[in-house]
Amino acid sequence: MLFLIAHLGARSAVNPVQMVKEYNVVILSQPIWPRAGVHFFLRRVGLSYRVAKRALPFVWLFLFVVKGEGQIQVDLKLKRLQYIAYEPVVATLGITNLAGRDVDLHDADGQSWFGFEVTGSEGQPIPPLATNSIQPSLKIEAGQKVTQRINLGPLYAVNDFGTYHVRAHIYFADLGKFFYSGTKVFEVTDARPIWQKTVGIPEGVAAPGSVRTYSLLTNRFPNHTSLYVRVEDKDSGVVYATYSLGRTIAFDQPQTEIDRANQLHILHCAAPRSWAYSRVGLNGELLAHSSFMEAKTRPRLVHAANGEVAVRGGLVETPAAPTARGTAPKLSDRPAEISKDDQ
Repeated sequence: MLFLIAHLGARSAVNPVQMVKEYNVVILSQPIWPRAGVHFFLRRVGLSYRVAKRALPFVWLFLFVVKGEGQIQVDLKLKRLQYIAYEPVVATLGITNLAGRDVDLHDADGQSWFGFEVTGSEGQPIPPLATNSIQPSLKIEAGQKVTQRINLGPLYAVNDFGTYHVRAHIYFADLGKFFYSGTKVFEVTDARPIWQKTVGIPEGVAAPGSVRTYSLLTNRFPNHTSLYVRVEDKDSGVVYATYSLGRTIAFDQPQTEIDRANQLHILHCAAPRSWAYSRVGLNGELLAHSSFMEAKTRPRLVHAANGEVAVRGGLVETPAAPTARGTAPKLSDRPAEISKDDQ
């Protein structure tokens, strides 16, 4: 305001004395900002504008790079925090394409497009096991999400007792960049053995070694108890399978029978008046699984004279088709499921 009044008093027809009387202001003989100072200020503004104009492409490049951070979203989930030794540790991997176009995930630059980073209780890295599994390329349409379930057991040595940390990474060859999931933690413990029997390998059966040891174990969770079966060759130390057969009522001992092919038959009480039947092969395969409801009679295992084993009594509730278990799964492989509650 003083600057304008000074100029009005010096260059216009306004009477300075009148302005003093009417507005009670002080009239300066010189402007607060000399003309040279004004020119200097304008030169500074022009220089700043030119610098900003030249830097604009780099700003856009920075924004593009920041935007690229979210082009592939990787999510990793584990169903439980606790697993028993040699049980499948199944991770659910979600890959979301946020690139705004279809993407093709494939190996490039000596990098596999998919992998995990696993560390042990003391932070030591756990390298992947050598497998012949090759992951094929994966195409994801724009905006789509692909979900896969992967068993970490055949891929990493996570069978020793302890706590493990795991995160997944995706290599996007178009950007030469890795995208990571959050880190998940799980613990490996052992269960309580309640039954065990060792059998031989019958002639004509395609199974390595000469003996198998079947074991039944129970593991208590916060809200239920699960029954597990384990098949192993104790002489060689090879564990062929360990998995849950579902929930069990702890005070009721499971029924077990060995048939003439030395396959294990198990009948256990899963809930009041509800029974679960399973048949397990010499290599740990789950050959049959079904449920029975207690009606007029209670279900029971019967060993026939010819060596066959069958369930007598009760009513069949939900018979399930036989399921074979693989060894080292690919990315798209899904392990056989027993219960929706993951036991």
